[in-house]
Amino acid sequence: MGQPKGSPLWLQLEGEEPIFGGWCTLPSSFAAELVAHCGVNYAVVDMQHGLTGYSDLVSMLQAISLAGSVPMVRIPFGDYGIAQRALDAGAMGLIFPMINTVELAEDAVRSCRYPPLGERSYGPIRARLHLGADTEWVNSQVLCLVQIETKEAMSNLDAILAVPGIDGVYVGPADLALSHGMPPGVATEELDVLLRRIVDACHAHGRIPAIHTLSGVDALEKVAMGYRMCSIGSDSVWLQSAYSQQVAFAKEKSLEVTGGLY
Repeated sequence: MGQPKGSPLWLQLEGEEPIFGGWCTLPSSFAAELVAHCGVNYAVVDMQHGLTGYSDLVSMLQAISLAGSVPMVRIPFGDYGIAQRALDAGAMGLIFPMINTVELAEDAVRSCRYPPLGERSYGPIRARLHLGADTEWVNSQVLCLVQIETKEAMSNLDAILAVPGIDGVYVGPADLALSHGMPPGVATEELDVLLRRIVDACHAHGRIPAIHTLSGVDALEKVAMGYRMCSIGSDSVWLQSAYSQQVAFAKEKSLEVTGGLY
């Protein structure tokens, strides 16, 4: 008991350098393996907006781990049963979308922490191979990130971040922009003010500020704001973008490589 945090993601976060992640929306273990081999620190299987179901999840987590990246999962909104199954399958971190209130933040913690910190049911069928079976140790290793992405969440920001068991925030910039009357995927000074406010709140509460970004350039801009974790686009975004560029080149046309959120 009382062991230091020792999972790969926690060890990386304890350093001074930012960490970068991949985002998997395609229900394919090979696609996840390719993403995880791109030099990312972690890779997230998106079960909220991505096409992955549970039948594909286990092999995708295995592929990410095999490639040497830390496997994480974004669960569908409010699906705490999938949250526990994802952890049992070997996810080392969860992202909970649309956390607008303290009550929802507490629900997130309950679903990913064993008692006495939460209500996660015991059955680490695959997770025990990587994190062991000591529930106190596992509680200290699993990363719990809540998404701040609405006006309501911003109004409750400090109270949400004060909930015990939360490790950090994962900003959903598209929904954050939409909820404040701005178009998604467009940088504005108004949005930057909100993003900086989240970073400041995370620092005040000792939480990790993380965010989804459009591109490598966008990720560096968010690091300059103070974000510690940045996911860069997604597998489907980069597949379409890069393939389109090569087809345009073959047709002797020019096409700028663009990124995207999902």
